This record gives sequence, C-alpha cells and structure tokens, in this order.
Amino acid sequence: MDEIRYLSLCGLLGYGYAPQSLAAALEKDLHFIGVDGGSTDPGPYYLGSGAGFVKPMQVKRDLALVLPEALKRRIPLIIGSAGGSGARPHVEATLGILREIAREKNLRFRAAVIYTDLDTSDLNGKTLYSCGGSPEFDPAVLPSLRHPVAQVGTEPLIEALSCGADVIVSGRCCDTAVFAAYPISRGFPPGLSLHAAKIAECGALCARPVGANDSLVVTLRHDSFTVEPPNPIRRCTPDSVAAHSLYEQPDPECFYEPEGKIDMSDCSFEQDGERAVTVRGTRLIPAPEPTLKLEGAVCRGYRAISIAEIRDPAALAAFDALRQGVFDAVGANLGADGYTLRFLKYGGGESSAGVVIEAMAPTQELADTVVSLARSSALHQAFPNRKATAGNLAFPFSPSDFRGGEVYEFALYHLIRREELKRDFHPVIIEIGGIDHETL
Repeated sequence: MDEIRYLSLCGLLGYGYAPQSLAAALEKDLHFIGVDGGSTDPGPYYLGSGAGFVKPMQVKRDLALVLPEALKRRIPLIIGSAGGSGARPHVEATLGILREIAREKNLRFRAAVIYTDLDTSDLNGKTLYSCGGSPEFDPAVLPSLRHPVAQVGTEPLIEALSCGADVIVSGRCCDTAVFAAYPISRGFPPGLSLHAAKIAECGALCARPVGANDSLVVTLRHDSFTVEPPNPIRRCTPDSVAAHSLYEQPDPECFYEPEGKIDMSDCSFEQDGERAVTVRGTRLIPAPEPTLKLEGAVCRGYRAISIAEIRDPAALAAFDALRQGVFDAVGANLGADGYTLRFLKYGGGESSAGVVIEAMAPTQELADTVVSLARSSALHQAFPNRKATAGNLAFPFSPSDFRGGEVYEFALYHLIRREELKRDFHPVIIEIGGIDHETL
C-alpha cells in the first residue's frame, strides 16, 4: 500500500460539519473516517459526573450523516474518547445513539468497543508521576475517585481494527490514536502517522478560515503526508499547518504520545496546489519506557451562582468596599466557615461591569443559601459616595440564582509506567442492529 487517505470528520464529534464537506471527501476513495469525541478542556465535571459536554442531538446529527456512508463503502468509522470523557457512561451513551440511528435507518454493523476504565485497586501501591503541573498524587483520594480512566494510545485501536469492526467506539484515548492506528497497523512510519494525526484531530482548525466544525482530508505516504480541507471555502497554508503542529504543545520541535517523542525538528511544510500542504521529515523516537496518562475526578461540593450587572459609576469605583461589605454580611449571618464565596467582576469599564457571585458548599442547599444571601446583600449594600438607595445590581434573568450542581476537580491527572498497570484494554465486539449481542 503506497498511500492512505482518511477523513477527519470535524474537530470534535457533535461540533458539526458541512454536509458538502463529507460529500466531497467521499469522492476521494477513503480508507477510513475518524473523529475525536472528547477532551479534558471543559474541565473535570464531565468525567466526574459521567455527563457529556456535547449534547446527544448534536452527536446524533453528526453520526447519522456519516455512518451510512461509511458502512456503504465498507470503511471503518473510528470514534475516540467517546461521549466527551471516555468513561463507561460516556461510551454507553454513544452506543445508545448508534443503536438509535441503526433502528431508524435499518442498519446493521459490527462494532468494537474499547473500555478504558480503571478500578481503584489497579492503582494501589503504584508509583504515579505528575503530568502537566499536577500535584503529587495523594493515595487517600482513591476511594473517592469518580470514573478513573487510562488515556490509551494506538495499540487497543489497532487490535480493534484487526477484528474487522465496521465501527470502533473507544473510551478515553489520545486524540492522535484515532487517526494513527490504521496507518501504523499497515506499516506506515509512526512518526509521520502521529504527526498527521496531530493535525487531523481538530478537523479543519489547521485551515483558513479556521473550522473545528468542518472536515479535513489527509493523504499519508511513506515519506510525507498532505492535508486539504474538502470544503472549498477553506485552504491550508504552510503557516497554518505548521502553527497547528504546535497546538497545545510547549516545545515547537516535538510533542509526546504514549508511543514516544514525535520529532519535528527536520520538518518541512510546502504548499501543494491552492488549498493543500505537504509535510515531510517527522520521525518517532520510541519511548524507552512507555507510559499512560490516568485521569479521575473527585467531588468537592456543590455550586450556586448569580449573574448581575453594575451600572453605577460610584459603585464600580468603590467595588472593593462593596464586595467586602457583602462578605461581612454573609459571615455575620452564616459564619465564615463551611463554604466559599467569590464575588467576581468582569470588565473594567467605568460605567458598567458584569458580576458573578459564586458559592461552593458541602451541600446544594447551603450553596443556594450562601449565594442567595450574598446576592441580596450586594443588591442593597452601602458603599462610599452612594447616592441612590435603589438596588446596586441589574439582573438579566429571573430567577436570578442558578444551581451549578456538583463541583469536581482532577485528583488523578498523572502518568504511570505501562508495565506497572496490570490491565489490558482489549476490544469487546458487538453487533448493532437487530438484537445486539457481544461476541468473543
């Protein structure tokens, strides 16, 4: 095989894409279609709660268009970090959407499901290393961890491809694994495969105008790869593609994946026609000791907020005094312990600023009470040079207070040596359409 062509459907499953982009890409004799389904960018809430940050209707729209086309052409559809955070509840939600589409469109297909969930017993006594500035791991949080997962690389997806699955639904995995597993399994250079995947994972974000809500076609060869948006309104340039190679990376010459260091120090980026760019020179330096990143969240309490605006120049000039008066009033009523209260100003204008009042507490009832008392105190709080006795705040909504629900933080955001994690992530094969059943 001299080259592989694949489609990155969009920057994240549910973000949307132009139907004409899909139609144009399908004219190119694709070998597979991939889409990343998750990220930690929205924070720990979604992992901890098991909820998805992209809504089911959005995910269904994106899958309903592409799934029949992939099945008709008998090319794999690969979904990574399904449901947003890639834990079992997120994977099951994605499978539920696929089953719904299968019923509505009378489809039947074979799916490989990769669960990357961990049991806390997997981590007892293990040495974990900080990742991305995370603090030293505290083993005391193990019983409180919600939905701990491992972020796997290409290996489990390569195994899923070898099973002949029509659709792969992976739990938490590296974004690059979605797009690099197929070419690596076919003997293409892993450095080029992973670099191309790094660019592809965000859809047309490497094009101009940028478009995480649009598609990208990648043609991978043994000595280079070419990226081109199928949508004619977009084009790639050497600058735009090189810039996206640095996306979320601290070092302009390399990035790291479970497979090792992807060295871009000898890369070249060349314009190829009007709208495509060809990249050469990337190589993989294999990891001497493979690692996996682990993620898990703990619940730290409950949140309530109130949103308002201040339009009084005198109140803005005395904002610090006004805020302290609110803290004092709440403390006088509820005491100073057992909750946290923040009174945040957004915008620095002299005549107007937004205000967010946030309370966090061990129970939702207490958080609601704190924010209610803080809001009413702020509404009538005295401050230097106050002239009017009317309310200090304007509220854009009624009700003015909102429950934020559970508050999570990452307590597990660490690396482990792969040999220390005595758990494999073999795919489970199921048939979707008709009566679903697992096969060994």
